[in-house]
Amino acid sequence: MAGIGPVEPVNGPDDDEGFEVIGVDGPRLGDRILGWWGRGPRWVRRGAAALALLTVGAVGAVLLAPRQDPRPEPVLDLSAWPVNVTRWDYLGLADTINSTDIRASYRFRVSVLRGPDVTLRVTGTPFDGLAAHSVPKDEFTVPGGATRRITVQISVSDCSELPLNAGFHYLDVTLRNTHAIQRHSFIFGGAFSRDLSDLLHAACAPIPPRPGTRPTGSAGSHNAD
Repeated sequence: MAGIGPVEPVNGPDDDEGFEVIGVDGPRLGDRILGWWGRGPRWVRRGAAALALLTVGAVGAVLLAPRQDPRPEPVLDLSAWPVNVTRWDYLGLADTINSTDIRASYRFRVSVLRGPDVTLRVTGTPFDGLAAHSVPKDEFTVPGGATRRITVQISVSDCSELPLNAGFHYLDVTLRNTHAIQRHSFIFGGAFSRDLSDLLHAACAPIPPRPGTRPTGSAGSHNAD
């Protein structure tokens, strides 16, 4: 008969496979997520992966998108300023200049090519001895896209510094519309310079009158017998 002794533990203290574990922690969050990921259905894992990719792409697009200034600086439109839309053309003298005139009237065509109405005032010339203003009113308005004919009267008050034969003359004009108020000089040559030179010569260098013929005898004289 075989004897029956005390039952020994399978893994006793002398067993090489026995070990002691100190400070064992519970499963970490990452381990739990990986465990859940491995045990989850395949369609759930695919959906979660797709959602993660979309989220990463959306965040990257927001971070990489160019930043825009919430208040961009306004662009100044100089093309609508009155000087850039107003045109002057000289048409000729309103009246014939006589040899003793100190003033004359000149006709112009003023056009506003586009934009709002432009109000104009002729303020003078480049010379102190020469004054200019529009008649019958000092100020006039030309609607946008329209043309108006005006008359400018020029007067000579001082001949000391006036160039009698200048090739170019200009008018000083103030222009105003809803965009700006500007001062500008419109330069004219050709016919206007010639017609203005005629006025300057008439006022400042008149042609002296021809001397009269001397009498050949005394009137009413006779010899008494």
